[in-house]
Amino acid sequence: MQFPTITSPHTSRPNSVQKAMLWVILALIPGTLAMIWFFGWGILINMVLAITTAIACEALVMKLRGREIKPVIMDLSAILTAMLFAVAVPPLLPWWLTVLGVAFAILLVKQAYGGLGYNVFNPAMAAYVLLLISYPVQMTSWLPPMMLNENPMGLLQTLNVIFGGALPGSLTWDAVTMATPLDTMRTGLSLNQTVSEISSNPILGQFGGKGWEVVAGLYLLGGGFMLYKKAISWHIPVSTLGGLAVMALLFNILDGDAYPLSSFHIFSGAAMLGAFFIATDPVSAPGTRKGQIYYGAGIGILVYIIRTWGGYPDAIAFSVLLMNMAAPTIEFFTRPRTFGHRGSGND
Repeated sequence: MQFPTITSPHTSRPNSVQKAMLWVILALIPGTLAMIWFFGWGILINMVLAITTAIACEALVMKLRGREIKPVIMDLSAILTAMLFAVAVPPLLPWWLTVLGVAFAILLVKQAYGGLGYNVFNPAMAAYVLLLISYPVQMTSWLPPMMLNENPMGLLQTLNVIFGGALPGSLTWDAVTMATPLDTMRTGLSLNQTVSEISSNPILGQFGGKGWEVVAGLYLLGGGFMLYKKAISWHIPVSTLGGLAVMALLFNILDGDAYPLSSFHIFSGAAMLGAFFIATDPVSAPGTRKGQIYYGAGIGILVYIIRTWGGYPDAIAFSVLLMNMAAPTIEFFTRPRTFGHRGSGND
C-alpha cells in the first residue's frame, strides 16, 4: 500500500493569522461599545466606513497584483487596522478624512512594503499621525462624554455632520466639542494651576477622564482576554504601562502640584488601547521577549515625555511609531545566543 508523502509540519497548528486577528477583534468590542455609548453614533459610523474602505483597498491591491482577493481579506488584518483607526479618531471626523486615513494605512503603510508581515510601521498609527499633522483641528475635535453632553445627536444628525458637515440647528463647533481630559490637564498646568485645582473640572473623574475611565477599563478587560487566549504575551503591555506609570510616579513624588498621578495617565486617553492593542502588533514590534520589554518601556517613557513637554496631549501614536523605528535594533541586540555557538566569532 502506498502512502502519500506530506511535507512538514506533520501536526496541525493551533493558531493562525485569522484566528489571532479574530481574538484581538473580539477583545476590542467591549471598549468599542463603551465608546459608542459615551461618545455617540459617530464611532460606529466611522468604523463601518473605515472597514469598508480597508476591504476595498485590500481588494484593489490584490486585483492589481493578480492574486486571490478572498484569502487576503479573510485574514482579518485589514479589518483590525480599520477598527483601531476608527476608535482612535474623533466621532465627528469628516468621512473623507476617514477614507483618506485608512487608504493611506492599507495602500502605503501596509501593501507598499509587501503586505502583512512586511510593514515597518503600525498602519493605523501611521494613518492617525498623518491626519493629526495635516488636519489638527478636525483630529482634535472630540465630543464630551454622554453625561456632560448638552447637545446630544441622534443617528441621522450624526450622519449629516459626518457626510454633510452641517451641525444641527444653530450649534457651533465650540458648543458641540470639548477638550479631552489630557488636553484639559495640559492647558490648566500651562496656566499655572495645580493638579488639585484642575481636578475639579467636570471632565475629570475619580482617577481619569469621565467616560474614558470606563473605556480604558474595558480595554484592560479585553487585554486580559487576549492574554488568556495567548493572542499576545504580557511583555509589551506590562512594560508599556509600567514605563508610563513609573515616570508619572517619579515626577508626582517630586512635585504633586505640577504632575498628575500615574492613574490619570493610564485611565485617560489611549494608553490602555495602545498598550494592549497597538504596541503588541507582532510585525512592527521586536520578536524577542527581552526586546519586547525594552520596546514597551520605551513607548511608555516616550508617552510621558511627549504628554508632559511635547506638543501633543496623548502621544500614543508618535511613541509607537518612534519605537517601531527602533524595533530592528532592539531585536538585534536582544537575540538569544544560538545553541552551540561560542558567541565571539569562533563558530
